[in-house]
Amino acid sequence: MAALGPGIWSAVIALGVSWFPGTARIMRGAVLRVREELYIGAARTIGLGHPGILVRHVLPNSLTPVIVAASADFGYAILAGASLSFIGLGARAPAVEWGLMAADSRVDFLDHWWTALFPGLSIFVTVLALNLVGDGLRDILDPKQGRRE
Repeated sequence: MAALGPGIWSAVIALGVSWFPGTARIMRGAVLRVREELYIGAARTIGLGHPGILVRHVLPNSLTPVIVAASADFGYAILAGASLSFIGLGARAPAVEWGLMAADSRVDFLDHWWTALFPGLSIFVTVLALNLVGDGLRDILDPKQGRRE
């Protein structure tokens, strides 16, 4: 943020750059795990080329951990974006952003406490909902979890 300056797009770029290595590491680990599976060896044996193996087998079976991690990271990104706006490095005054609303309500907090409560509750509910969606996605997409029907 110091190099890019304050602003919403600077915050988006800074958060994207800072979270990319973790997501890339998760994807790499998933691909390395999948490429050692027996069905990849069977696909090679029947003559399927590298692009076919990648598209048909490796990518679909590697995306699950990335999708689950991305849903959790999306909640953290909302918190980080709101925090940056709260301290003045994110969105600017004409924009409508929860962190900016909470920062603007500091002046009248003792007289109008609800002006800080509702942006905070909105952030809380949104991040909680995204974490629950991520947990549900993990339960649905995890192939190793035993399903009882």
